Amino acid sequence: MMLAFPNPSRSFDEVRNAVCFFGHDGVFEIRFFVEAAALAARGSQTLRMSEAKCLSAFDTLCTTIHDVAREAYSHDRQSSYTLTASDFR
Repeated sequence: MMLAFPNPSRSFDEVRNAVCFFGHDGVFEIRFFVEAAALAARGSQTLRMSEAKCLSAFDTLCTTIHDVAREAYSHDRQSSYTLTASDFR
């Protein structure tokens, strides 16, 4: 089965400085974190973005983020992933 993202909810994890979202592969729920640095505007040196800016950037890049998440999941099926800036290159 293909990884899907039927639930559009996302949340900011302050400890990880990342946005958390979930994908589903059948009955399996997979947790993803996308680091704030990966959400930062290209060329930005800001590693500590505000929660609001992180969530807004996530919403803007949602399709790309889901594509990167599917790619990561296709290589190694785990229950949790952290997507970093290098995953988006």
